[in-house]
Amino acid sequence: MKSFFLFSKETKGEGYVPNNEIFALASGLTGQNLTYSYTSSWLKYFCVNILHMDPAKVGGIFSLSHVWDAINDPIVGGFVDRRNYKTGMKLRPFLLYTPPFLGILVSLMFINVNFSENGKIAYILVLYFLFDLFYSFQDVSLWGMIALSSPHSQERSRVAQWVSIGAGAGGALVGTFQQVRSILTSFGMTDVQIFLICAFVFGLGGELLSMNAYRMKERIHTEVPKDENLLTSLTILRHNPTLLLISLARFSQGFSPKVQNAYFFENCVTLKVGNSTVNGQTAEFMYGLFAGIPGTFAMFFANKIADKIGGMKRILLSSQIFAIGLRVLIYFVGYNSLPKFIIMTVLTSLINLPGSMMDIAHRSLTSDSIDEVEYKTGIRSEGVSFSMQNFTTKMTSGVSSIIEGQLLKRLGYDSYAKEAGLAQNETFIKWQWPMFVLGPVVGAVLYLIIICFVKDNKERRDEIEQALKERRRLLEEEKAAVAEQ
Repeated sequence: MKSFFLFSKETKGEGYVPNNEIFALASGLTGQNLTYSYTSSWLKYFCVNILHMDPAKVGGIFSLSHVWDAINDPIVGGFVDRRNYKTGMKLRPFLLYTPPFLGILVSLMFINVNFSENGKIAYILVLYFLFDLFYSFQDVSLWGMIALSSPHSQERSRVAQWVSIGAGAGGALVGTFQQVRSILTSFGMTDVQIFLICAFVFGLGGELLSMNAYRMKERIHTEVPKDENLLTSLTILRHNPTLLLISLARFSQGFSPKVQNAYFFENCVTLKVGNSTVNGQTAEFMYGLFAGIPGTFAMFFANKIADKIGGMKRILLSSQIFAIGLRVLIYFVGYNSLPKFIIMTVLTSLINLPGSMMDIAHRSLTSDSIDEVEYKTGIRSEGVSFSMQNFTTKMTSGVSSIIEGQLLKRLGYDSYAKEAGLAQNETFIKWQWPMFVLGPVVGAVLYLIIICFVKDNKERRDEIEQALKERRRLLEEEKAAVAEQ
């Protein structure tokens, strides 16, 4: 394990980030992603299939919620950038005080309330709006810690790699939900009970784990200019084309015409393995597990791979090229026999090799872009910059929610038939496979076009890093001289 934490001689000492702090932040991201992945993956499904709400209305609710989040995220980011606590900390206080409240909100959202449909809509809206607001403070602070962890790009990339692995671990644990659900169902537990128990485990438990991130220290300290206000914090984004292009590319992926994978697996997939039958829930778990393993290991080598192929941007380009070509191949292979299912899983695992490293590349490039903004303007913008990550995620989810809700409604999905164990209509079944495998290709093509315009120049990055180091040194000398007078 030690080899994964290699650092250059010039970064050890000033700006070097101890491994125990990286582990603390990574485990904090694991906890946060337990909460977020469970909520984002299963709350809509819970509303449609447990609360029996209209799919189109559910899509509208979450789209409205994501628009609200799109509005509050940059405002939260600007607020964070304008705060300087007496302790000198900028982000760490939010890592300690927001998690318990978020865990309680998630637990409340997965209660099977006996309200009218309008009452259920109001209940979910209020809780989800509150969740979005406080989650924004936590998310901006957690990811912003990458940029404040060190003044050195190489160290920040190391932090970005490991915290992305931590976040991925949280998502992977939530990926076991279908298998856990299948096992608990066999013991006589109802979906109502299962969803609530997992809300406590993944929601409240995940948020308590996320408090571990508070142990990461802030190693870059800059004063907020006296004339800086919220508008200044938001308009600073115009100086950051890298971040804006990454955000636009990620947002474009939301236009993929698809629904949650669970609908495909639960309604279309049944595998014969010898004399046994594997149901859709177990098949989805096995697919996610084996398709994700190679990508998980690839994340450990993201920085070395980026160095070998010419930078983080190359990872982003290769991920979408792989995705487009292999998804088309998977479509023609099919899925409805054990050999085809195995081939589908293997090919998906190849897609996930570069795909699993995308978030590391996004965060590494974003952290470097914050240095460039400081170089241009003298202002650091961790808050508003990393608020764009959450902003983009929620805007993408908002578009996806509308598309999913309309697709389910137009294809005639019946949640009561699902509860009764009855099959869905032929039209719904017919479109699941093309949506599942080819739907994401639309987003991949759009992403690929946009990301081509991102600049990733190592020489320019090193030049900015050295210039900022000298500027900060001079500022410290000036402050020391003033203090002596």
